[in-house]
Amino acid sequence: MDDTHTLPATPKQIAYARALALRNHIPLPWEVQQDRRSISAWIEAQAARQSSAAQDNRPSSRQVAFAERLAQIKRRAVPDECFRDKRLMSKWIEGNK
Repeated sequence: MDDTHTLPATPKQIAYARALALRNHIPLPWEVQQDRRSISAWIEAQAARQSSAAQDNRPSSRQVAFAERLAQIKRRAVPDECFRDKRLMSKWIEGNK
C-alpha cells in the first residue's frame, strides 16, 4: 500500500474510538489510530458489536407490555431483574399466564 496518500485520523474519530474502547472494555490499538480508513473500520466494528450485545439480553417492548398487562390483571409486580433479561421475563410470563 502506498503510504503517501493515507490521511490521518481526525480528532473526532479518535475521540469516538476512545469512547467505544472504554464502553466495550477493550484497548484501542495504536495502529488503528494512524489513518482514517483503519479507524473508521474499527469504529464500525466496535459500534455494531456493542449495540448488538446490549440489545440481545433485554426483553422486547412487546414482552414488557404483555408482562405489564399480566401483572395488572394478577395484581402483582413484575420483578426488576426481568426487565434486564429476556429469558427471565419469558419465564415470568409463562408462570403468570
